[in-house]
Amino acid sequence: MQNKEVKANDRKSNDKRKFNKPVVEDSIQNKLVNVNRVTKVVKGGRTMRFAALVVAGDKQGKVGVGTGKSAEVPTAIEKATLAAKKNMVKISLKGTTIPHEVIGVFGKSQVKLMPSPEGTGVIAGGAVRPVVELVGIKDITAKVYGSRNKANCVKATLSALMQLKNAEEIAALRGKTVEEILGKAE
Repeated sequence: MQNKEVKANDRKSNDKRKFNKPVVEDSIQNKLVNVNRVTKVVKGGRTMRFAALVVAGDKQGKVGVGTGKSAEVPTAIEKATLAAKKNMVKISLKGTTIPHEVIGVFGKSQVKLMPSPEGTGVIAGGAVRPVVELVGIKDITAKVYGSRNKANCVKATLSALMQLKNAEEIAALRGKTVEEILGKAE
């Protein structure tokens, strides 16, 4: 009787919905964006493989994107997760939003990220949402132009986020104070 219960639990744990839940590990969370079945035609027929796209982030300004390929879905996801953790970058934030408007481009995908007032929430669709959420941005508006291919949208979003600079960084680059940059009179 116990043996049957274990088998039933195994089937439930193998459900596809579990892959969409963020996995908490060392304060780094992962989100599966896309799983693609790819086919290669060889002499003996077709070989099926799976390509996974995963976003990893700590919700405190660090995020990474990774892809993995394997003959089985769980292995592809595992490889993609490791790649995402290796490729993590630090993003400049301003409270719960971004410091300024920015456009990221990758291939034919363009992602426009706009700061929003506190309480707006994440207004972003498709593949942009997981990247923005795992960075730790709570208030933002995003729009995708051009191709809506998930891989390109994720990479365009990351490109946009990497362009962000806060007032302190710009002041340091120019050798001025933050007050001089923002134009505040003393």
